Amino acid sequence: MSPPSPSWPTAAPPGRLRRLAPLLALLVAVVLPWSTLNLPGLFEGPLNSPGTLQLLAICLVFAGLALGYDLLFGRAGLLSFGHALYVAAGAYGVDILVSHYGWRLWPAAAVTVPAAAVLAVMLGSVALRTSGIAFSMVTLAFAQVGHIVINRDPGGLTGGEEGLPLSSAGLPAMFTGVVNTVNLYWLALAFLTVVVLVVHAIDRAPLGRTLTGLRDDERRIAVLGLSPYRLKLLAFVLAGTLAGLGGVIYALVVGGASPHIASSELTLSLIVMAVLGGAGTRWGAVVGGFLYAYLDQRLARLGGSLPGPFGEPLFVLGTLFILAVYFAPGGLASLGSRLEPLRRALRPRRPGDGHPAPVTDAV
Repeated sequence: MSPPSPSWPTAAPPGRLRRLAPLLALLVAVVLPWSTLNLPGLFEGPLNSPGTLQLLAICLVFAGLALGYDLLFGRAGLLSFGHALYVAAGAYGVDILVSHYGWRLWPAAAVTVPAAAVLAVMLGSVALRTSGIAFSMVTLAFAQVGHIVINRDPGGLTGGEEGLPLSSAGLPAMFTGVVNTVNLYWLALAFLTVVVLVVHAIDRAPLGRTLTGLRDDERRIAVLGLSPYRLKLLAFVLAGTLAGLGGVIYALVVGGASPHIASSELTLSLIVMAVLGGAGTRWGAVVGGFLYAYLDQRLARLGGSLPGPFGEPLFVLGTLFILAVYFAPGGLASLGSRLEPLRRALRPRRPGDGHPAPVTDAV
């Protein structure tokens, strides 16, 4: 009779760890403002300092904006160059109502976000009559018109090139003052959570699978009796609504609105965020948006102390983007599968691994 084989400790199933990772990340993000940890080089002060919390809030907002854009780009396969228009509609809409007309924040937001959705319905119904590069150019034209109108400062509403500071008179006390930066951080985290829940709910629903089929083969969707135009318009409006909500949160976090958020440069940044993280993947756009926004903000602050072209944030971000696309074509989300052979090679072998079990004659 052969002795019993030794029992080896087993790790937790990878699937369970993957399911728990987002909840753990959310828990860490929620309690982070109570941490006094100092990370020199990464942040200019402790994690609970107002400057660090505002930087993280901006990163969270852009992570949500990138995921909302990926609903349109990575899921439905629609390359829009005018997505910044709906971000600007949210930011300027709430800013104008609060600063010029004396509205309170919540009623202003309750009007602005549906207005951004209506704008997406109107413009999307026209742009989606075209397809491919023509669709991209039409959305770019709409966004350029919005950018020009904002810069012209009609009626003194938008502040022109200087932007429009957000008046604190209509804001709740919990969102005013440096000491309340932590509340803006939690608000940005809540926005990202809402976008994640919405997009992932769509992914799990039949609509998500239909959008994926629309991206891969539009004719097959038409053969099944579904309307590709209506499906595209639905994705366009959902993405525009999330962008409008993100614009409202962005105006609160930075204290106003500026013409930059209506420019095509912002839309291109959202495309880079989605591609950098992994377009159409579960968490790629979130990671890409957070990382891109962090690097953009930090490099802008460190620009004067870096030599040569490294003082230009766009040069550094462009170089990193090229390297990421070259070495990880599927984005940062594909690194796990690409590194799996290396992990297997480095994993310590247990006795008997790779050897066939001995064959014994039956008695």
